[in-house]
Amino acid sequence: MLWTAACSGVPNAAHICGGRVLVTTDSLDYTPWGHLGPALLLDLVDGSPVAELRGASGAVLSGGRFFLGLEGYDVFDTWEYDRDGALVDSWRSYGHYVTGTGIRVVETDRSLPTRSRVVRLLPGGAVERGPSLTDPLCPEPVVLADGTILVLDAGVLRAVDRRLGDAVLAELLPVDPDQTWRCRGGLRRSGDRLTVTVAEEHRDRPGKHVLHTWTLALRPGPTTV
Repeated sequence: MLWTAACSGVPNAAHICGGRVLVTTDSLDYTPWGHLGPALLLDLVDGSPVAELRGASGAVLSGGRFFLGLEGYDVFDTWEYDRDGALVDSWRSYGHYVTGTGIRVVETDRSLPTRSRVVRLLPGGAVERGPSLTDPLCPEPVVLADGTILVLDAGVLRAVDRRLGDAVLAELLPVDPDQTWRCRGGLRRSGDRLTVTVAEEHRDRPGKHVLHTWTLALRPGPTTV
C-alpha cells in the first residue's frame, strides 16, 4: 500500500483502526493554539480525506473508535469520533491515554494547584475519578502487561491498577506541590528494567538543572519494583 495525502502541518503521530488513520500534526505557523495543526482522519486504503478535526493527541479503541484530546484556553476535553468523523461522545478530561478494554487517562491540567487525577472515561460523558495527582504535568506513563499504570508523580513512583486503586512504589525525589514546575520527569522501560529520570532546576540558578536517574527492577507477580 502506497499513497500520499496533502497535509498543511507536520505529522507527529498516527493512529490506525477500522480502515482509517488519524494523523495529528504540528503547525508550521503560530496559531491561536500555538503550533497545533489539524488532526486528519484519512481512508487507509487510498489516503483520501474523511474529516479534518482538532486535537493535540489521540488514541484508538477497537471498532474504528478514535479519541482526540486538547487542553488550554478553558478547554480540557476528550472527544470520541466514529470512522466517518462524526462526534459520538465527549468528556471533560485530558492527558495521557491508556487503552485496553476501556480508556483511562493520566490527566495533565498544567494548573497549580492541580486537580488532575487518573480517571476512566465511561459512556455518556461520565468520568470515573481515581487517585489525585500532585504533578499537573506527569510524564507519559508506562503500562504493564496486566494493565497496571506506572506513574511518576512529583518524584514519587505510583502504580494504578485497572480498578483505579493506587499504591506508592518508591518515593524517589518527592517534590512539594508548589515546586513541581522546577522538575520534569521521564519513564522508560527496557525488558525488566525501569529507568526513571527527574531533571531538577536549581533554586537559585534558573536554567541550570541536576539530572537524577534511577534504574529499578520490575518483578513478576503483584506490582513491585
